[in-house]
Amino acid sequence: MKKIISTLLITAVALTLTACGGSVKENTVFSADDLPGKVIGVQLGTTGDIYASDYEAEGSTIERFSKGTDAVQALLQGKVDCVIIDEQPAKAFVNKNEGKLEILDEPFALEEYAIAVAKENKDLTESINGALQTLKDNGTIDTIVKNYIGDDTKGTCPYVKDESNTGANGTLTMATNAFFEPYEFYEGGNVVGIDVEMMQAVCDILGYNLQIEDMEFDSIIAAVQTGKADIGVAGMTVTEERLQNIDFTDSYATATQVIIVRKNK
Repeated sequence: MKKIISTLLITAVALTLTACGGSVKENTVFSADDLPGKVIGVQLGTTGDIYASDYEAEGSTIERFSKGTDAVQALLQGKVDCVIIDEQPAKAFVNKNEGKLEILDEPFALEEYAIAVAKENKDLTESINGALQTLKDNGTIDTIVKNYIGDDTKGTCPYVKDESNTGANGTLTMATNAFFEPYEFYEGGNVVGIDVEMMQAVCDILGYNLQIEDMEFDSIIAAVQTGKADIGVAGMTVTEERLQNIDFTDSYATATQVIIVRKNK
């Protein structure tokens, strides 16, 4: 009987430690040099996924998740050793898990975001490029970014839809993945963020209404290819692999891929 009770107590203690996170191992990733042999979490189909895949040949295991939030949750639970993701969403995840996660100082990779457009839709690509240039020249894109990133004007200068835009040229359907704060995320039941405001500004110049379709990230290119969406805007980086299936506009933002790890106590 004593042996049974002792066994039960040991089991109970083990379960308690697991529930409290006591069984989650300490971080062992301190730079990109530590990635070989590690379990790396990524969001499926993202640039982080593409870059991380190179480490599979060096013994790393890549765990792919449909949402960045799922990858971060796996990191907190000790199911992956680190997460490779874009810098701004990484900052949002770290802020929401204060004291538990941190971003390594060394950037993992630099990249530029652009808008995905079907290859046969050259006129639309050209029109959007013209609008993007106007928004860069008049400072609108910088103002939109500052509304979400930084301390000086954050939250004080949202882009306001031009009421003179009647949508005379129809509707542009934007495919996105709304779990990529601050570029696209839900707030009060609506999808908001840098990409949303930037595309509304583009639509105001070109005379379109903007319609947003939220979907899995790895479904966006297919949606644009098949005409289910006119454009794909989701913090999307131009890569040679993607260019085989889709065209891209000029870049509208420069971003950094970073590595999130658990913070050792």
